[in-house]
Amino acid sequence: MTLLEVNDLTVEFYTEDGVVRAVDGLSYEIERGEKFGVVGESGAGKSVTALSLMRLIESPGRIVKGEIRFDGTDILELSESEVRDIRGNRIAMIFQDAQTALNPVYTVGEQIAEAMRHHLGYDDEEARTRAIELLDQVGIPEAELRYSDYPHEFSGGMQQRAVIAIALACDPDLLIADEPTTALDVTIEAKILKQIEALAEEFDTAIQLITHDLGVVAELCDRVMVMYAGQPVEKASVEQLFYDPKHPYTVGLMSSIPRIGDRRERLQTIPGTMPDLVEVPTGCSFHPRCPYAEEACRQTEPQLVDPDTGDVATDAAAERAAACLEYTGELTGGLDYEVTVEGDEQLPIGDEADD
Repeated sequence: MTLLEVNDLTVEFYTEDGVVRAVDGLSYEIERGEKFGVVGESGAGKSVTALSLMRLIESPGRIVKGEIRFDGTDILELSESEVRDIRGNRIAMIFQDAQTALNPVYTVGEQIAEAMRHHLGYDDEEARTRAIELLDQVGIPEAELRYSDYPHEFSGGMQQRAVIAIALACDPDLLIADEPTTALDVTIEAKILKQIEALAEEFDTAIQLITHDLGVVAELCDRVMVMYAGQPVEKASVEQLFYDPKHPYTVGLMSSIPRIGDRRERLQTIPGTMPDLVEVPTGCSFHPRCPYAEEACRQTEPQLVDPDTGDVATDAAAERAAACLEYTGELTGGLDYEVTVEGDEQLPIGDEADD
């Protein structure tokens, strides 16, 4: 059953240099209990999308059109008080920087308990007891003692765990995780990802994971949407994305993954940078960086289409789609690339990740 449906979401920021369209016509769906990844470079529009779901876009930004239907209700049509009842309760967010997400003048335990008192009507003792249980569940040692500690008394990894505990305090239906392991070492990263996955399964919580790290996507997600310059350029299952990517940008991201036994002197990179969103290139926004670009790519903006049939697939429910003129027969040279997977240890997808 569909939990979240985003239709034609467009978000703009009004700056001295011009209008920045940070999200441009975005549509996707997330099912109940599903783990959905949103991937792309910095500036792709991933975090703006997440903030839009929470109705947290501030001036000079504005959601100019679209729908965000959560459990059948369009969040964009609700009053601010109605949104506050959902925010932190049915939709929760793990912010990218735990240190700034935590309030330095309140104890960690109090910040977890407050959410339950506000949204669930717990009294002080009930909230304290449950907050200690959550601290223990996310791996904080001596949880009862650490309840009264302030954020600065926690390490970076413990702060991130505390933010996860706050996000899960009200058993949300949707958990938005925005780069939840940024700046953490790889051993802590792996533990936190496992905890997010285990706790989400325990509470039957859907996850929207925002990341630039394809290894994290392979570890955690069921389906993936790749974003570039505010637009979706590919949608696929994790298996399809890693073993049969369809968009040249996705191929570039895949080729830049370091692999065990890779003897190249330098990692492959995508030339150039994300375009200035005040002046997005005409046609396909990726064409200045694409090794397969032709004149048609500079003139025609591609739609998301089913790569097998060429049928338009811009609706939120599209399962497999890519925004490339190759799949509507408008390229003459084709896409001459090959993605090689040299063993399961390279791309730990699905059950293989636990072996």
